[in-house]
Amino acid sequence: MSDVRIEGGRDLAAPPVSILLPAFNAAATLPACLRSIARQREPRWECVLVDDGSDDDTLACAAAYALRDRRFVVVGRRHTGLVATLNAGLLYCRGQYVARMDADDIMHRERLGAQVAALDAAPELAGVGSHVRIWPRQHLQKGWRAYEHWLNGIESAHQVRTEAFVESPIVHPTLMMRREILVAFGYRACDWPEDYDLLLRVLTAGHDVGVVPRRLLCWRDSAQRLTRSHARYAIDRFAPCKAAFLAAHFLARTDTYILWGFGHTGRALHRALLRHGKRLAYLVDVHPGRLGNRIHGAPTISPEALINFRGLPVVVSVAKALPRRNIRVAMRQMGFEEMRDFVCAA
Repeated sequence: MSDVRIEGGRDLAAPPVSILLPAFNAAATLPACLRSIARQREPRWECVLVDDGSDDDTLACAAAYALRDRRFVVVGRRHTGLVATLNAGLLYCRGQYVARMDADDIMHRERLGAQVAALDAAPELAGVGSHVRIWPRQHLQKGWRAYEHWLNGIESAHQVRTEAFVESPIVHPTLMMRREILVAFGYRACDWPEDYDLLLRVLTAGHDVGVVPRRLLCWRDSAQRLTRSHARYAIDRFAPCKAAFLAAHFLARTDTYILWGFGHTGRALHRALLRHGKRLAYLVDVHPGRLGNRIHGAPTISPEALINFRGLPVVVSVAKALPRRNIRVAMRQMGFEEMRDFVCAA
């Protein structure tokens, strides 16, 4: 089946923003999503909605919006999955900027305007995300509340870079990128989330991604989200993702490294790095009783001993935010520079 286009305003001049919106069996949530787009205070946009072979009323709902508002362009395709759908939709985007959106989320009415202004003011940025509010709130678990709090504490391109291996610091449906950069990188199918993969590829290529520090997206949490239902987004896929990029970039010049933290995340990262030929040289531990012991052949050393091993990269894999913050302070006091001498990868 070839693409079926239900054209909106294709005869109009290209607007500054193209909204890239994939949809699959989203009839229950799509109307609210589209209403939030239609009410944007920045009116210069087109929405490229790509239906991934839905078997509910998603395509009919989208087509109805395209008939009422010529800024909506609807593309119907056979079911090929999210990555192929995103790449197909990107070909239809004409704007200078491409704003990602998901069919079960809701934009703040000032989202597009605020992000366009941020990118216009900072030509060095490849893109910008924003803060979020996760909803509905009544059944929101503690871990998701902590993730929201952490996300909404990230306010700069520098923080996006330094936090990139802790968790994904940008919620993908908040991302607005320059179209030429997004087209150059595209989306790829891999064994981990395609959105996190894109962000890490962009960052490790030397581009910066900033944040508009406002809650510009209501990010829906539901059992049907791909982040909850697809194996590619399972928690055990993040360590291999981080390890692949760490091995190719931060650890590219050495086969040995120092690991600070050997809890669940540290052990998972250690195993994943071994698959890339990266071996543990030393393990940092703050417990006096464990100093001098060997774990997987690596001696356990105190944090203060790190000054004796300058030149060996340090991977800090500590899950909790406060201990990680204290480690960053201690590392800087010893003269270590983050992203050059050490990286946090919880």
